[in-house]
Amino acid sequence: MLGRIATVAALAVGGMMLKKKLGPQGQSGEPSFVEDSIEVDVPVNTAYNQWTQFEDFPKFMNHVDEVRQIDETHLRWRARIAGKPTEWDAEITHQIPDRHIAWRSTSGPPNSGAVTFQRIDENRTRVTLRMSYQPTGVVEMIGDAFGAVKMETSGNLRRFAEFLEGRGHETGAWRGSVAGGGTVNPSGTSPGGA
Repeated sequence: MLGRIATVAALAVGGMMLKKKLGPQGQSGEPSFVEDSIEVDVPVNTAYNQWTQFEDFPKFMNHVDEVRQIDETHLRWRARIAGKPTEWDAEITHQIPDRHIAWRSTSGPPNSGAVTFQRIDENRTRVTLRMSYQPTGVVEMIGDAFGAVKMETSGNLRRFAEFLEGRGHETGAWRGSVAGGGTVNPSGTSPGGA
């Protein structure tokens, strides 16, 4: 009996959230936002270096099939969103080694975000991921209303930590800086998977 009441309450709350998100015409209104962080048992430069290896993302990000690095600031993504194959291009807008990487989509589903790296101590780093996205279609909007993106983000960060801690070192590194979408300090090894 209590299980049924909890289920009905959850569905009612989800329905209200979805109705608020869809607005009066049944279309998505405001972009959604998700933020999560994890502590990883590696130095800050190791965590940062691994995150710059975008082509390795499918190794720890569920539903990401491929990330292809076009150049130092442009990426081509192939993933499954709400079970549907989707592609988009993204541009890295800001990048500061060991501190911050920000991006925005330039085609496909609207999204943007940033990942930050905070040194906790010599061998421990907090990685925080913040994303803004626009759910499209009923399935995406329902999943968003029920927190599917938040759960996916948490899982991806957990798998990133497991991937990196299991290896003990990064697969490669790119130590350049980016400001306003352009490379200002192209030092380091080449971008992409190593």
